[in-house]
Amino acid sequence: MASGPLFEQASSFDRYRLAQALRALAEEGIFIGTSSWKYEGWLGQIYTRERYLVRASFSLKKFQAECLAEYAEIFPVVGGDFSFYQFPSRDYWRRLFASAPESLRFGLKVPEQITVRMWPRHARYGGQAGQPNPSFLNVELLEAAFLEPLRPYRERVAVLIFEFGAFSKQSYASLQEFLRDLDRFLAALPGGFRYSVEIRNPEYLRPEYFACLRARGVAHVLNAWTRMPELETQLRLHPVFTTDFTVCRALLRRGRTYEEAVKLFTPYQQVKDPYPGGRRALQHLMEVSRRDRRTAFIFVNNRFEGNAPGTIEAIVGP
Repeated sequence: MASGPLFEQASSFDRYRLAQALRALAEEGIFIGTSSWKYEGWLGQIYTRERYLVRASFSLKKFQAECLAEYAEIFPVVGGDFSFYQFPSRDYWRRLFASAPESLRFGLKVPEQITVRMWPRHARYGGQAGQPNPSFLNVELLEAAFLEPLRPYRERVAVLIFEFGAFSKQSYASLQEFLRDLDRFLAALPGGFRYSVEIRNPEYLRPEYFACLRARGVAHVLNAWTRMPELETQLRLHPVFTTDFTVCRALLRRGRTYEEAVKLFTPYQQVKDPYPGGRRALQHLMEVSRRDRRTAFIFVNNRFEGNAPGTIEAIVGP
């Protein structure tokens, strides 16, 4: 059990005004939230410390188990990165959805077991590291291990995200090879969910890629990431909107690695490196979505500027 001051320090962050602004945007079909939610750095900003006390001391266990309900008092949607690393059990889904009000929507990443073609050479992959993934784009596995257990909660799932890491030439010699496999996979997906595709190869942002997504009713994920074009640049690509909803993930400033952002921004208590161009692009996306009456799901990461709630407050504020 962690110790800490009984009451959080005064903050200029106005959670109530932000909640009202986000609620109004959600009524227009623009849903804005953060990527993940269990951050102690948000105590005194999003979270109220005294709600997580056990015998007058802050309980990390209680916080992690219950903070999603308080998150939902402000945000209409949340991004779930956890599902990228596992096939959550039926019991996990039951407990997760029971921990938040029915109004909260979830943007969930599909497990990497489906989207990784070659396992990264990383210690956590053990003997699989550097080897081909036999479950890559396996629709049957996706249906049985992920979609079917999730189906009872599908009304609470905003969107499912297929995140493809940057493919090497060894994985795919050309965009056409990737699209051949991607199109076959998307065509076989069962109905009942919104699907979206996130890529990390900037050279894949071609008309034929967008045409593939449009033909299958799947959204392109506008993503701010280390080696991807700026969000504003992606927004200017004529066919970027491929269906009646759009998805955006503001993850990292272009040129900054994940490791650099973690070192610079942890514990994510405040915006440390404002990113005016990124903010303008997010506001532009909101304007375009409102104009075209296209539902938008926007997820902001702490590693974008240092504190996701602060970034969101800045883009929706007066």
